[in-house]
Amino acid sequence: MDSNGVPHGNQDTTKNYEEQDLEQDFRSSELGTKQYWDGAYQRELRTYKDIGDVGEIWFGEESMNRLIKFLRKENVETDAAILDVGTGNGILLVELAKSGFTNLTGIDYSAAAVELAKNVLEQEGLSNVKVMEVDFLSCPANLTGFDVCMDKGTFDAISLNPDSTVDGKAHYLKALQWALRKGGLFVITSCNWTKEQLLHFFKQEFEFHQELPTPSFMFGGKTGHSVTALVFKRLH
Repeated sequence: MDSNGVPHGNQDTTKNYEEQDLEQDFRSSELGTKQYWDGAYQRELRTYKDIGDVGEIWFGEESMNRLIKFLRKENVETDAAILDVGTGNGILLVELAKSGFTNLTGIDYSAAAVELAKNVLEQEGLSNVKVMEVDFLSCPANLTGFDVCMDKGTFDAISLNPDSTVDGKAHYLKALQWALRKGGLFVITSCNWTKEQLLHFFKQEFEFHQELPTPSFMFGGKTGHSVTALVFKRLH
């Protein structure tokens, strides 16, 4: 403590270290590039056209079932406007439609992913589901007023972008605020970020609503989760 009774920097330093840990970015990866996902979905699109295989279900069927179960438990209206951010092959949209939801939109910045999703939806007879080639970070004017926004890996990919992780995350936050109406629900599933890190990042503009149960594992006497699934509400 100095002569004015103000503590020396130890406490502030500790807090800074904690803040840095919560905000720490991951090492950049090709998984954060559009080039990688264009290539991945071009291969999946070719496979679909050849043998009808829709490709990988991102985060698995259990993750999709968890999201749909949450919407039902939350009594989300079947005509609620739902946005699937980074829709990929569109399988989540298919399952949402089969569960009775009627106002669905999926976006992806990969043209191959959008074409694949449209093919899958057409095969399922779901021509009323909208899928668009959109870069979410660009905040397009027509992408606003949604009741629910879902993210199952897009924020993870942005966090791995070797060009700009900090700017990318900031743009993501602005785009999410633009897309989601006040009081709307944001459901994020992440395999990179912990609950504490996600709470820290979204705390200024979003209110934590609840954590969805995910599979746990035991290591060294401690319990952890390989996937984190959180629900937020937009405040402003």
